[in-house]
Amino acid sequence: MQLAAIIVSLVLMAVGVALFGRAIFQIYRFVRLGQPVPAGTRTDYPWQRAVTVVKEFLGHTRMNKWGVVGVAHWFVAVGFFSLLLTIVNAIGQLFQADWMLPIIGEWAPYNMFVEFIGTMTIVGIAVLIVIRQLSKANKPGRKSRFAGSNAGQAYFVESVILIVGICIFTLHALEGAQHHVDSYEASFFISYPVVAWFRGMDLSTLQQLTYFFAGLKIATSFIWMITVALKTDMGVAWHRFLAFPNIYFKRRADGDVALGALLPMTTGGKEIDWEDPAEDAVFGVSQVEQFSWKGILDFSTCTECGRCQSQCPAWNTGKPLSPKLLIMSLRDHAHAKAPYLLAGGGKDMEGEEKASEEALKDVPAAALAEAERPLIGTLEENGVIDPDVLWSCTTCGACVEQCPVDIEHIDHIVDMRRYQVMIESAFPSEAGTMLKNLEKKGNPWGLAKKQRLEWLKELDFEVPVVGKDIEDLTEVEYLYWVGCAGSLEDRAKKTTKAFAELLHMAGVTFAIMGGDEKCTGDSARRLGNEPLFQQLGQENVMALNMAFGEEYDDDGKVTVDSKKPRTAKKIVATCPHCLNTIGNEYPQIGGDYEVIHHTQLLQHLIDEGKLLPVTPVEGLITYHDPCYLGRHNKVYTPPREIMSAVPGLRQQEMHRHKERGFCCGAGGARMWMEERIGKRINNERVDEALSLNPDIVSTACPFCLVMLTDSVNGKKNEGKAKESVTVVDVAQLLLESVKTPIDPAASEESEDAPEPEPVK
Repeated sequence: MQLAAIIVSLVLMAVGVALFGRAIFQIYRFVRLGQPVPAGTRTDYPWQRAVTVVKEFLGHTRMNKWGVVGVAHWFVAVGFFSLLLTIVNAIGQLFQADWMLPIIGEWAPYNMFVEFIGTMTIVGIAVLIVIRQLSKANKPGRKSRFAGSNAGQAYFVESVILIVGICIFTLHALEGAQHHVDSYEASFFISYPVVAWFRGMDLSTLQQLTYFFAGLKIATSFIWMITVALKTDMGVAWHRFLAFPNIYFKRRADGDVALGALLPMTTGGKEIDWEDPAEDAVFGVSQVEQFSWKGILDFSTCTECGRCQSQCPAWNTGKPLSPKLLIMSLRDHAHAKAPYLLAGGGKDMEGEEKASEEALKDVPAAALAEAERPLIGTLEENGVIDPDVLWSCTTCGACVEQCPVDIEHIDHIVDMRRYQVMIESAFPSEAGTMLKNLEKKGNPWGLAKKQRLEWLKELDFEVPVVGKDIEDLTEVEYLYWVGCAGSLEDRAKKTTKAFAELLHMAGVTFAIMGGDEKCTGDSARRLGNEPLFQQLGQENVMALNMAFGEEYDDDGKVTVDSKKPRTAKKIVATCPHCLNTIGNEYPQIGGDYEVIHHTQLLQHLIDEGKLLPVTPVEGLITYHDPCYLGRHNKVYTPPREIMSAVPGLRQQEMHRHKERGFCCGAGGARMWMEERIGKRINNERVDEALSLNPDIVSTACPFCLVMLTDSVNGKKNEGKAKESVTVVDVAQLLLESVKTPIDPAASEESEDAPEPEPVK
């Protein structure tokens, strides 16, 4: 047995190491097929990036959000890397059964570490195996987060880990038996009962068992290595290596997820100059090699865990989009097409083949066939990604928030949308109306700009208008960016008026724009119409900068007047989409402002004692987290604290809330598109809310307000909701409670609360 184990192990080791080295080189070449990124955007702050990798791996900061799954995976992941010396030990044991590592082999702390981590690796993988099986049994079909994953590959990897873990534990116990451990020792604090059992066997039997388990450990490890080396698209195996560079090169060096702003459009690794784009500029992505190299790395890193899928509102309401299956499809397509691309294949701007027939003669037929597939196309067109998949996305960010290896799903979806909109003009027809309205009227409803100020007539106090009542914003504390919905949509206007009245009651000075402002461009950008976003954004940035006291010359450049007082560029918005665009995306086009959400300011005013909720608002309330306020901008606490300050309210959270909140269905320009596939997302969310039998459903976003109200009204008409249930913004709730004269003395006695943090 010993000789056979030695021969088989040495052969497998030689083949495995050679193939694995080749595979690493292949993956490196494969990732480099992607487009370059702007200099420094993925490599800035190297020390901080390294710290982020260590924190995410050792702390399992993303995985541990899933409780026992995260803990079990931690032991499996740490065991894989920290127990590598056990392979060296097993090789030595093949030649000499009682061989031990020099120096540390008899060191008790090392042996205790091997004992504990080895045992917990077995426990950890057993837990993960059971969880996978329970998920499949209890959540059949698409309800399981593993639906669509490569089950065979997962079972193979799980089996390898389980076998290797058992071998490590058994070899350690055999080591104790052969070194005459005849009483309890700390080095064998878990395995001592097994050691004692082995001690009853003769030396020859112990040696044969050692040769068997050492050979089994080595064979299993290197069969795994050979298998994954021959299949470089096996994400469930390769993620344990590729996750480290993927996390290191993530968008945010500080470790935050790729939410908030969309990345500027680039071509050839440089941002597109929209005033004079290059003739060979590529707009969006129509071929897999047009993704950045980080995108290619993203696709290869996917471990098929399905956490993104389990949280996706589209997938959960019967639509074809699964973020996991999308990434898997892009990965499989990219890997299948790679031999063609590595041989120099590819199409130029006119769609002509760049490589000669001679250069492509050795490319496998399968790769040539894959190269002919359209990236976006229906099943009949043999497309890689179906258009319905692309347009189902609400850009809610749940996939990005939950991904344990930091894949940037939204960036890739929007890049594909950009090509479809800008080059192919292929997008849902209803969205075309919204785009035309934005182009002609500057708002998605297509209403006249004078209507932006109509809501002021319903107030019993004056609100200064920039350029009409005041020259600029040096005279007030805040610019209130009302936004399109807040000034034009009837339900959202109730929030606008409530917030304005609260600011007036609290003595906060503020002003609004004069009606010439345009939509921020959020929906246009997320639909894929980047030029329209740039146009709207540039006009708004110029208007905002002028409102804040900056002056422009005839060439559109800012002039500096040193005698003129400067003012902090403080903006408050009731719409999270405006908040996100102005605060996170306008810096890309020259607009740097301190932007906060109205709930942040209202919470601050309550803390300062400038607003005192005293009138009870009775009833059970549940709060819906807007995606662009919560996940995209991490504002979860202020709305809840405002509700907590209102007497009489009893709060109860929906099952899906905060980081795992469920979308209303309006984001990603879905507000302006019909929902024809599966269950309506807003109905799914309202069903969850109504299951609590609330009196009030609250939110803090005009889009969410519209979507939830429409669904609740529909439920009332169907007799599925009580007539008394209402949907309101938290500002409306607060106004109802503070409609009582405020005691000036109470404000003076209260401690100063810190200013709310702006969007960064």
